[in-house]
Amino acid sequence: MYELGHFIDGKRVAGTSGRTANVFNPATGEVQATVALASDAEIAAAVASAKAAQPKWAAMNPQRRARVFMKFVQLLNENMDPLAEMLSREHGKTIEDAKGDIVRGLEVCEFVIGIPHLAKSEFTEGAGPNIDMYSIRQAVGVGAGITPFNFPAMIPMWMFAPAIACGNAFILKPSERDPSVPLRLAELMIEAGLPEGVLNVINGDKSAVDGLLTHPDIAAISFVGSTPIARYVYGTAAMNGKRAQCFGGAKNHMIIMPDADLDQAANALMGAGYGSAGERCMAISVAVPVGEETANRLVEKLIPMVESLRVGPYTDDKADMGPVVTKEAQARIKSLIDRGVEEGAKLLVDGRNFSLQGYEDGFFVGGCLFDNVTPEMDIYKTEIFGPVLSVVRAKTYEEALDLPMKHEYGNGVAIYTRDGDAARDFASRINIGMVGVNVPIPVPLAYHSFGGWKSSSFGDLNQHGTDSIKFWTRTKTVTSRWPSGIKSGAEFVMPTMK
Repeated sequence: MYELGHFIDGKRVAGTSGRTANVFNPATGEVQATVALASDAEIAAAVASAKAAQPKWAAMNPQRRARVFMKFVQLLNENMDPLAEMLSREHGKTIEDAKGDIVRGLEVCEFVIGIPHLAKSEFTEGAGPNIDMYSIRQAVGVGAGITPFNFPAMIPMWMFAPAIACGNAFILKPSERDPSVPLRLAELMIEAGLPEGVLNVINGDKSAVDGLLTHPDIAAISFVGSTPIARYVYGTAAMNGKRAQCFGGAKNHMIIMPDADLDQAANALMGAGYGSAGERCMAISVAVPVGEETANRLVEKLIPMVESLRVGPYTDDKADMGPVVTKEAQARIKSLIDRGVEEGAKLLVDGRNFSLQGYEDGFFVGGCLFDNVTPEMDIYKTEIFGPVLSVVRAKTYEEALDLPMKHEYGNGVAIYTRDGDAARDFASRINIGMVGVNVPIPVPLAYHSFGGWKSSSFGDLNQHGTDSIKFWTRTKTVTSRWPSGIKSGAEFVMPTMK
């Protein structure tokens, strides 16, 4: 049993609120740690530390800020194995999946090493008579990030790396379910040369979230989680005068055309649907084969693959997936599977009663495969966030296209086909933020931006890529004319460039 507090002003500090939450080992069901839940006073201390440190950090030239991230990337690589073990122990995902979590965050840190170029602006000489005009990007001040349990390394780095590289200070509020890695990342940032106070980590629940959303010294908020909470965070941030980017739920479809390589498509569905026990906002949870023959052949391939999934603790290096994060998550997933059966979907592979010898109290759910799912069913409409794949049969391409187009969520989508015309038409017409063509999980690389459409995203600017630089800075435009070019006398009309 270990105790976790907060990271304020460059060091770990114990919680003082008297409130704590349990951190479980999802494979055994045992409580392995307690984490402090922040009080208003602790949030105030973290924000005060950030506010004091930010001006000096923003004044540091961008090359020096970039060097901190150069060193941080080096430290991440050197600490990859212990970080992955720490992450898996609290989340439950396999070690290799945990390393992928870390690497996708590391790539954003590599991207922001280019901040001297990324934050450059524009200059126009002679915009008017003896007038020069230029724009500059300046840090917003103190920002905050609220991150989910499913990527405790990647998503914090997606937020704090561009924010800090742009000259901001940052308050991170990670999930209280797996808080160890975010605390360790803050320590590594200090080791990399980040000044104390620029990055603070506050653990907490809704009370901490509300404290950040209403604090007058926080200028911008980034959030990833469920759609109802994303909508709440976005609205509350706006009411308190903060800019916000909030990313919510998903129900990602994969269209399988009759000409697709079905072996390739089936393998893609297995990895994208069951990797990390389906606890990914970009997981494929709906397979849409076009035509009965395509559907029958695909299902025939999927059944033995799902039945042979190896489910185990993160210590099993041959496991395809681990447990889900909490007992509550396990119960919710099982109840939705029950609901699918009640609604008339065919449960071809049933993982509800999966049990692993020696880990009977773990939060495991075996792989589940539904066929003949329809858009009216709850299992189609709801983000299950578990190892459940639903097959929705479509008669035509247009019918298949219509399914993700009409769904509430618009995070990710994929099409598997050999037909370039179909792929091009699909990518052009689909109203989804991230599209894969023969790519099952189309998460953009760090130099492009991540973000969905419809109820999957709230705010104008996405995560990482150039959008992140725009989000974490404000543009200031300067129009200058020196005394030698100024005519005598007052001017009372709107200035023009005549």
